[in-house]
Amino acid sequence: MKNMLFVFLGGGVGSVIRYIVSTFFVVSSNAFPFATFIVNIMGSFIIGLLMGYFIQDTAEQQTWKLLLMTGFCGGFTTFSAFSKESVLMIMQQQWGMVSLYIVLSIIVCLSATALGYLLSH
Repeated sequence: MKNMLFVFLGGGVGSVIRYIVSTFFVVSSNAFPFATFIVNIMGSFIIGLLMGYFIQDTAEQQTWKLLLMTGFCGGFTTFSAFSKESVLMIMQQQWGMVSLYIVLSIIVCLSATALGYLLSH
């Protein structure tokens, strides 16, 4: 039960911060979805940092991993919004933009995770 509470708290904080970050971006139906893109890059970098920091995987780190990695990063990043935005672009036949969005999201987010990991140790 304690573990679920830590995931719940971290996820709540991550979701609120994601909402705050997304309010800085005006979204129109034909625009590149920068809010989701930026949040996912930031979350990927943060989880990479945390991966390196928690490399020892001790019992005392489990609480922090649940709070920060599972909870915060899980609440902060958003694959479902990425999927929704991609499907909407496909439905609007915005082939170039959806291709760019998918490719950039994968490459940049994976790179951000790797960079965070490398910088953390």
